[in-house]
Amino acid sequence: MSEAAPATVRELIEAQAERRADHLYALAVDNPGGADARLSYRELARGCRRVADVLQAHGAGPGDTVSVVMPNGLQTLRVLLGAMHGGLCVNPVNLLSQPDQMRYVLDHSDCRVVCVAPEWEARVREQLASLDRQVSLLVVDPDGAAMPGEGAADTQANSMGDTPAPRPDAVALLMYTSGTTGVPKGVMLTQRNLAANALAISAEHALGPADRVLAVLPLYHINAFTVTMLAPMAEGGSLAMPPKFSAGRFWEQAALAGCSWINLVPTMISYLLEGAVPPAGQTSRIRFCRSASAALPPEHHRAFEQKFGIGIVETMGLTETAAPSFSNPLEAALRKLGSVGRASGCEACVLDASLGPVADGTTGELAIRGPNVMRGYYKNEEATRASFTADGWLRTGDLGHRDADGFFFVTGRIKELIIKGGENIAPREIDEALMQHPAVLEAAAVGIPDRHYGQEIGVCVVLRDGMACGEDELRDFAQQALGRYKSPGRYRFVTDLPRGPSGKVQRLKLAPLFE
Repeated sequence: MSEAAPATVRELIEAQAERRADHLYALAVDNPGGADARLSYRELARGCRRVADVLQAHGAGPGDTVSVVMPNGLQTLRVLLGAMHGGLCVNPVNLLSQPDQMRYVLDHSDCRVVCVAPEWEARVREQLASLDRQVSLLVVDPDGAAMPGEGAADTQANSMGDTPAPRPDAVALLMYTSGTTGVPKGVMLTQRNLAANALAISAEHALGPADRVLAVLPLYHINAFTVTMLAPMAEGGSLAMPPKFSAGRFWEQAALAGCSWINLVPTMISYLLEGAVPPAGQTSRIRFCRSASAALPPEHHRAFEQKFGIGIVETMGLTETAAPSFSNPLEAALRKLGSVGRASGCEACVLDASLGPVADGTTGELAIRGPNVMRGYYKNEEATRASFTADGWLRTGDLGHRDADGFFFVTGRIKELIIKGGENIAPREIDEALMQHPAVLEAAAVGIPDRHYGQEIGVCVVLRDGMACGEDELRDFAQQALGRYKSPGRYRFVTDLPRGPSGKVQRLKLAPLFE
């Protein structure tokens, strides 16, 4: 009889602590404190029990929420994993949030304890002072050796039996969406959701104990939380964590840390493309690059593979699905450029406006069903009901289609669809056509009001450094590539594009530029 697969985060951690106690789980590179710090699976499991004790001493009981306002660091890992190991729910707070959004999240989450980095303490104290409940504040150095109060815990006496094991259906993660179209919504992901997706990601990328990922994405994003923090645990792999992403030091960090794969978002890929080609020795061990969180322009995909000699596996997911739900195959010959891949660890389909399935090749709304799909939105039953079909499919809000081989292609968001004279136009089609021009680094199309057509196409363009291109030249280029009807009617040249926390372009914020 085969051993049951882990169904909770605690089971993921303890399984590796038993099998590979001395195997490295996490390595802090470019540590501000000096020498690189290391964390084995034995140390992680022991530390998780200590962290749970500290949080319990500060008033957090089973099922309570612990908010975490901390940048990346080994202590951040220990806080997040220790809380979930002990049956608590973690709420990683986006450090890029506006003050009013952060206060909303701290209030709405009903957190009992907030773990905060020293540089954020004053701001968080001020926000907590305005709440109508008492919240315990614990200041934690992301790069410190331990949590405050950890030394008081007698870890020899603290057995796992002292803390009840969390149930697979217990909420382990409360992560808020960026709130670009309203107030943030708290996505409830269970222990089972997180464990299932960790196993699915590991299987999809054929990860093993010898694999190590360079963890440059912030842990308060679902991508980093599930892909770089949890997925390596499935087979006893590891992660190397610098304080933040640095395009100038990226390849050197990956080489020195012995990384075999990298996990990026398209914005980072764009920055790396602007840099120099690293020495061959700095890329020779990396067997693939994983891209997620936003659509990767095909020209950037091709340019990266040609420049660095590393194949890109494009994937896609949502906070509501514990990150990836689609992935291209690991085998390069089977991937499809411009596709987010096939359903991974779940089922996927395409629905029409009446929520019925459509034929392959027909554009509709992508929907997902499986063990990685959220329980719902915290304290928001109306939004939860609206997000699911009657037979349990999660509506993603993404427009796209599936081809005959089961590969999915995303063409935009329903709310961002441009409807010109009754014809639906996917913004991404416009973006990709303009980015074929050698002077264009990025382009983002958006629908703008027009009294004749209902909407006209506006496009914001970022030019490459040192290159020039006028509007007339781009108009001619667009008409050749897209035809007159789909060519943008209005152009704006900008230095950068507004992006959400996951790196996705916030198109709706571009519309005011055309007023």
